[in-house]
Amino acid sequence: MIAFFSILAVGFFLGMRHATDPDHVIAVTTIVSNQRSGMRAAWIGAFWGVGHTLTIVVVGAGIILFNLVIPVRLGLSMELSVAVMLIVLGMINIAGFLRSMPVASPGSTEQEAIFHTHPHSHGDFVHTHPHTHESEDHPLYPPRNPLAWLDRALGMIGVYQYLRPFLVGIVHGLAGSAAVALLVLTTIRNSHWAIAYLLLFGVGTIAGMMLITLCIASTFRVVAGRRQSVSRTLAMASGLLSMAFGLVVAYQICIVGGLFTGHAQWTPH
Repeated sequence: MIAFFSILAVGFFLGMRHATDPDHVIAVTTIVSNQRSGMRAAWIGAFWGVGHTLTIVVVGAGIILFNLVIPVRLGLSMELSVAVMLIVLGMINIAGFLRSMPVASPGSTEQEAIFHTHPHSHGDFVHTHPHTHESEDHPLYPPRNPLAWLDRALGMIGVYQYLRPFLVGIVHGLAGSAAVALLVLTTIRNSHWAIAYLLLFGVGTIAGMMLITLCIASTFRVVAGRRQSVSRTLAMASGLLSMAFGLVVAYQICIVGGLFTGHAQWTPH
């Protein structure tokens, strides 16, 4: 019994460590980069962890209970889905940054003032009050691309705010489920204990990701403060980082791993 609880404890803490993998952190950073509420950020991390755990348990249980073997190219394709997802998340953040950029009219400056008058009457006496208004910033017309359209169409729906990290977690689970299940098989022979380990591993991942998203949102809030321009810049930076990391991962899988060549090699990790 002590050994069983030890296994569960190890699974929980390894799950928390698993949440700190670079691709996981980059993915959730792009999602919570504009989130200033610590509680909402923690819930986003929780939904990511639930999606990740769902895939880990389903795929891992299939490998453990039914000795499923994942073909090399299928395994590479599952990991490629993470790279594609990182690129897409980065594009969403960049599109959001471009939508928020102010556009000045040709030949005008940022501080250009608009001069006009309003007629004003006092009984039979009519006179004018000349005055100025500072020029207003007009947001850039939203780009016509599917990512921007999706965020505009669904961004205001409360469920969508949590559905996106849930789906991102599912994709991440696809890439890591084989490695986790194979690691469990090499150390735990009892299938029931192995499934319990996967569940606690998932719970640890949820807890770890909630803590990470809370810290990220708090950091962004402190750094950006009340300046919207800093907040937009941070969101843009996280989008660029996500795209760059996704492209590197895609190169490793497609070229180095040989997904699109005749000599595919895959080691679950």
